[in-house]
Amino acid sequence: MNDTAPDDRAAIVAESQSRVHADAKPATGPLAKTRRRVLGRHLPSRMQWAVLSWALSLAILAGGAWAVCPDGQCALTDFDRIGLSLAHDLRSDVLDRLMEGVTWLGSLVLLLPLTGLAAWVLFRGGRRRVAGFIVLALLGSSALSHLVKLWVTRPRPDLFPAWSTMPEDWSYPSAHAMQATAAALALGLVVARRRSPWALAVVLAAAVLLVGLSRIYLQVHFPSDVLAGALAAVFWVLGLYALMLQRKMAGDVVKERGDAA
Repeated sequence: MNDTAPDDRAAIVAESQSRVHADAKPATGPLAKTRRRVLGRHLPSRMQWAVLSWALSLAILAGGAWAVCPDGQCALTDFDRIGLSLAHDLRSDVLDRLMEGVTWLGSLVLLLPLTGLAAWVLFRGGRRRVAGFIVLALLGSSALSHLVKLWVTRPRPDLFPAWSTMPEDWSYPSAHAMQATAAALALGLVVARRRSPWALAVVLAAAVLLVGLSRIYLQVHFPSDVLAGALAAVFWVLGLYALMLQRKMAGDVVKERGDAA
């Protein structure tokens, strides 16, 4: 039997609620204000994170271009020679069919309609910012890769015969690698906001890896094309994510709390 009177129970509930609200209030002492002021000054904002990520993406592409085409004269590096030779030595009928199939996972012919469909579903569901993010992740990486191709003008590999139709554009960086990486990472970041899909992460990483390997195996890209493209795409997408979806980066949270205090 509960011997507590109704008035006493109401008083206990009211007291507990007042304690919860008191604990939720931000600290307003001199030390807390100083901490918010210092952190708000030194932690980067969302825009700063985005600019930093995009600068790293451009630095990777520029550094790779300088490494493979110093002084504007493109040459076959030891890294590329070893990679292409290993791919040639691994040739088999099974791998030929596998690589010719998986390489389409990095093509806009496949990625563009799939991304457009996903964006449409997200848009209809009210997640407009997320829809815009995945579209810009793919289109931005594709546009960046083709602009750098026109700047570097690296010829396609000719160390061994190509086992696929040789694309007509320039080699560096690999657009397939950039597009596949951007699409996979964007999808992974969107899903990871709600849960921790380790199985999906493994599948997406495997797909990106297979696309990159297929471009080397088919002798249509140098290994350096694939590596630079994939790394550049990672930082392009991370910058876009910081700007569009990371609503409360550390610097913004501290600044908002400081203004509220």
